[in-house]
Amino acid sequence: MRRRRTTEILGALATAAALALSVPSAAYAAEGVLIVNGNEYDNPSGCFPIDWSPSSVGNHTDAIAEVHAGPDCTGPVEWLVHPGETYYTETAQSVFIL
Repeated sequence: MRRRRTTEILGALATAAALALSVPSAAYAAEGVLIVNGNEYDNPSGCFPIDWSPSSVGNHTDAIAEVHAGPDCTGPVEWLVHPGETYYTETAQSVFIL
């Protein structure tokens, strides 16, 4: 009986360890400011709309911003805006930054 209890405890510990290792880490957000048509987003993460054209995307973060041709960060990537750069567009509809 005692041996079975030890086996059950070890099995539970192994399961807990596996779950702890499989849980994704905390969400990452870029550090800095993303500016889309004058709207400032501090420590941005995710998809942001480009509401009108012509438009500008200023990337003052530590991550690369993807400018997408479609809404909701769909469609092809039109341009990659590296940290410290500003991109001007007449066709893009959204920006994604991790």
